[in-house]
Amino acid sequence: MPLQDVTVGFIGFGNMGQGVARGLVNGGVVGAGNIVAYDIDRDRLMRDTTQLGARAAASAEETVAESDVVVIAVKPNLVGEVMAPLTDALDGKIVLSIAWGMWNDQLEAIIPGTSHLSVVPNLPIGVGAGVLVVEESHTLDYEQMALVRSLFDPIALLETVDTAHMSVAGIVSSCAPAFTAVYIEALADAGVKYGLRRDTAYRLAAKMVEGTGAQIVEEGMTPSALKDGVCSPGGATIKGVVALEHAGFRGAAIGAIEAVQG
Repeated sequence: MPLQDVTVGFIGFGNMGQGVARGLVNGGVVGAGNIVAYDIDRDRLMRDTTQLGARAAASAEETVAESDVVVIAVKPNLVGEVMAPLTDALDGKIVLSIAWGMWNDQLEAIIPGTSHLSVVPNLPIGVGAGVLVVEESHTLDYEQMALVRSLFDPIALLETVDTAHMSVAGIVSSCAPAFTAVYIEALADAGVKYGLRRDTAYRLAAKMVEGTGAQIVEEGMTPSALKDGVCSPGGATIKGVVALEHAGFRGAAIGAIEAVQG
């Protein structure tokens, strides 16, 4: 199916659902008119779909009927209640769940016999610079998976992991933007301390993080190799790195992941 003919429906249209929708539209993958969404908060739904240029559905049933790809974007504890009654209507549809922790086995128990795939996106997907963690176990056929990849390859790095590692992979990719934002803010605070304008400091720090990540991904460079390339013997940068080590920077980053993983 040509991408311009694909309609993507969202059941639930909160922050993450909207982020995925914005990424698809702003990335030129699908037209805004090919996004349809339903949410129980009707006022918010009307506001948010109007801003995007998408269509607001009157019900979850209407969303499914009008969609080729159905994105489950409700809270995990609501997936069974919302989706089980739609099982028959999902025949022939591609179902993507972005509900945290609702992996393949859980979905199969709720919507048995349907074509479903669990993924974990992150908010940067909304600006075409996202990550989409994809569960290795799913019930899509080859053509359906190819369509999913065509939808998301332009706006995200797709990383497939086994079910046992969906949680930690999702934490690293979808929770860590908040941790990284704290780091960016701290760098900017230091810049402001020494006279930089706040907006300038934010741009410098944010673009540095963006470029560092791109170099690691696109050039296949390890973080340690990149660090070593910047640190000259006896230079200023290695002194800063040592200060981070003394402050327990690595341990704090690992501890943040451990705190979420539990």
